[in-house]
Amino acid sequence: MEIRNVDEQRTAAVRLTTPVEKLPEVMGEVYGEVAGFLARRGLEFAGPPFALYYNMDMAALDVEMGFPVTIDVEGEGRVFAGSLPGGPTACTVHIGPYSELERTYTALMEYVQGQGLEVQGWTYETYLNSPEDTPPEKLRTEIFYPIKS
Repeated sequence: MEIRNVDEQRTAAVRLTTPVEKLPEVMGEVYGEVAGFLARRGLEFAGPPFALYYNMDMAALDVEMGFPVTIDVEGEGRVFAGSLPGGPTACTVHIGPYSELERTYTALMEYVQGQGLEVQGWTYETYLNSPEDTPPEKLRTEIFYPIKS
């Protein structure tokens, strides 16, 4: 766990509301949609897929999902040009199943509070490998909590 200054990243993304139990299905759909959007324009991903959570309401998650890109994109349909914020950020890597992410979030929050800092009201994750070809115990998820200035 660490506090580091991250650079703002341009993104191509979709924002929607979904119950947490539908998240895996929705993520697959959205990542495919955004990947297709980028492929039609001859653009490549500039990093791993992300999910930015604007709330933690498990019945109605307000979430933005997509990929970092190197240039601004003009949106189409549900896909829009966005960004992941820059600035001081608490971050760590969770290794293991997504079902165990909560314990890593709790540990990261304890770390932040121990540093005398406060986080913004939202968080994001990047997925460093895929559940399609990685056993659950080896999944790597980077968690980011932007820090209030």
